[in-house]
Amino acid sequence: MTSSNREPNRLVNEKSPYLLQHAYNPVDWYPWGDEAFAKANAEDKPIFLSIGYSTCHWCHVMAKESFEDEEVADILNRYFVSIKVDREERPDIDHIYMTVCQALTGSGGWPLSILMTPGKKPFFAGTYFPKHSRLGMTGFVDILKNTAEAWNTDKESLVEVGAKITRGISEYSRDYEETGEISEDIIRSAYNGLKSNFDDIYGGFSSQPKFPTPHNLMFLMRYFNVSKEPEALKMVEKTLQGMYNGGIFDHIGGGFCRYATDKKWLVPHFEKMLYDNAMLIIAYTECYQITKNEIYKAIAYKTLDYVLRDMTDEAGGFYSAQDADSEGQEGKFYVWDPQEIKDVLGDEDGLLFCKYYGITEHGNFEGKSIPNRLYDCKVIEKDRELIEGFTKTMLEYRKGRVHPHKDDKILTGWNGLMIAAMAIAGRVFRDDRYTMASQKAFGFIKDKLIREDGRLLARYRDGEAAYLAYLDDYAYLIWGLIELYETTYDPEYLEYAIKLNSNMLKLFWDKENSGLFLYGSDGEKLIFRPKDIYDGAIPSGNSVALNNIIRLARLTGDTGLDEIANRQIGAFASEISENPNMYTYFLLSCMFTLYTDYQIVIAGKGEDNDVQEMVDMIHEMFLPLTVVLVYYPTKEHGSKLEDLAPYIKSNKPKEGKQTAYVCRHFMCMEPITDVKELQKVLTT
Repeated sequence: MTSSNREPNRLVNEKSPYLLQHAYNPVDWYPWGDEAFAKANAEDKPIFLSIGYSTCHWCHVMAKESFEDEEVADILNRYFVSIKVDREERPDIDHIYMTVCQALTGSGGWPLSILMTPGKKPFFAGTYFPKHSRLGMTGFVDILKNTAEAWNTDKESLVEVGAKITRGISEYSRDYEETGEISEDIIRSAYNGLKSNFDDIYGGFSSQPKFPTPHNLMFLMRYFNVSKEPEALKMVEKTLQGMYNGGIFDHIGGGFCRYATDKKWLVPHFEKMLYDNAMLIIAYTECYQITKNEIYKAIAYKTLDYVLRDMTDEAGGFYSAQDADSEGQEGKFYVWDPQEIKDVLGDEDGLLFCKYYGITEHGNFEGKSIPNRLYDCKVIEKDRELIEGFTKTMLEYRKGRVHPHKDDKILTGWNGLMIAAMAIAGRVFRDDRYTMASQKAFGFIKDKLIREDGRLLARYRDGEAAYLAYLDDYAYLIWGLIELYETTYDPEYLEYAIKLNSNMLKLFWDKENSGLFLYGSDGEKLIFRPKDIYDGAIPSGNSVALNNIIRLARLTGDTGLDEIANRQIGAFASEISENPNMYTYFLLSCMFTLYTDYQIVIAGKGEDNDVQEMVDMIHEMFLPLTVVLVYYPTKEHGSKLEDLAPYIKSNKPKEGKQTAYVCRHFMCMEPITDVKELQKVLTT
């Protein structure tokens, strides 16, 4: 029976694209909620919990093999209560049960498959399972049948295992004490850890698979900034160039895929995630600031334009992801053969295009070719310009293919990352398109995802805002607002950042042991309340929150925020010191407290050119440990800024000239009215 003539299950009423993909499964799915747990308790059945996301390739495979299968559905419906969760909507649930899976199996991933008691206590965990046992992998049918039999004959043992695992995981979520310190030695140790894992041929910090982890590159650029260690910048450039040259970058349409399956960055896992592209935009933009190499600017532009073209809602929000699969095949949308290219461009131009992008008869991925620049085809500048035009032609042609599924839900946190990226790009490249896109995206969040009582929500789709926002949502959005302020110098963005930061501390701060919990005090109470610090695919909420708190302390003069930052560092320092290169975003935040930083207030009479000249000069430079306010004492925006940062009231223009007030690591200098003098101060 096909999905077209099946009755829908309960998931048909959900908004999540992932849950809707399973709405016509024969499995009697429930969304996470009281109804499912009440049924499990009433009927004394174990729960099968399946967690994934809509652009997950192996989630699709398991769905096709098992969840669309009548035999599997009959077992699940007869002996279990089945719950489906979108990890991107409920990262709290995902984090808890992924921690279980990693503890029990040594690894994790999606789909995440959990068997647990009606009391939510897990006794079995895994990821993808084929329907039947093969190649040393236990089959899903065997797992379900064995579990059903064990529940019927020895339920007490499974309940005890679940209780024991839950106790162990709760204890693993350690209590933190504010006794540790982050020193320059730990910063150096993180650098050495990255250096020892570095692939000096292709870039990156592993053999295979290879993930972008752009916050590692951001850490290295800041380490280069404070240490002048050339090897740090060399690792960054090698990695940025390697990713661009490989197939992980979409050379036809722009944007980066989630990771590469090989050491050369050639063969990607073809899904594209909003968060990866946001963080990579920042990394390439910052590297351009340091090196002024136009290639990094060009790559950032191609990625920014991809996001605006393919991943932006008409109302301004950014979509979450694009699938790896189309027409049931991974990567089909992105791969080519030479004849197809020649059919579009003609034989001569098609041959040049194929040479330039490594498109061959034998291919590099299942008989087809992923465009790449791994093997340099020498071309003269005239041909390079031609290829730019050919690429646009092929992009237009590719639009006629069947497109991968797009997850069009709008997540507050990931939008915060892209708001930050667009704002940074807007100011560094002086391109208002990106600044305006970041402003519009925040306008969307303000209108759709902030409740009347000020509580931030996590997801918007199809007219519905839902789920109390998590720590990451607050931290990433506050980051975006700080970048928007330092791009536009509109106090409204600073005001919102301060307000959201205050709310975040009220909802997530651990009053006993410091640090920030993953979900708020007003959220659903799960089997334990995790506190995450590991900087994985993207930085942890705690790491980004620390950076925000320190920057807001510098911008506003709020010493209370400095105290909170010190407590947060003390709480996590001991864990971080054990393996520093796993916490690079947290450590780049700590650099504010360890190395010379700058607070700059530029005071002017109005929107004059002299102030803009100072601002433009600062924006051209890579000054990661610097915060800047622009203050017009006689204007309305000046009085608002005085409310937010009272210390600036004495910072007036001198002798009718624009004036920079520079404080360097808690010591203030003489006011500066000359742009060149300011530049000299910031470069010595």
